[in-house]
Amino acid sequence: MKTAETGKPVRAEADSAISSVPRHLLRGVLGFGLITGSIALVPFAGPAALLAAPLGLVALRGCPACWVIDLAQTVSRGRLERSCTDGVCTLTKAGGTAST
Repeated sequence: MKTAETGKPVRAEADSAISSVPRHLLRGVLGFGLITGSIALVPFAGPAALLAAPLGLVALRGCPACWVIDLAQTVSRGRLERSCTDGVCTLTKAGGTAST
C-alpha cells in the first residue's frame, strides 16, 4: 500500500527493537538468568528467591516471547524492507530483489 501524498510504500510503525545485537543479547542473558535463577534458588532460599523473577521480566522488557521477536527485528533491521502494492506485500532485501 502506498501513501496518497508521497506514493512511497507504507512502512510499519516504529518498533521496540534496539540498534545493537550484543546489547539485546546481554539483556536476554540477564533476563533469562534472573528468571531461571529465581526458580532454581527456591529450594535453597525459599519463596523469597522468586522476587528476582520480576527483575528478569524488566530486563526482557515484558514477556520472553516479545524479547525473541525484538531480537529478530534487531537482527533484520536495515537488511529487509516490506512493501505493499495493490494488496500484495513483499519482503525484499534493502536495495535487492523480492523474497516474499
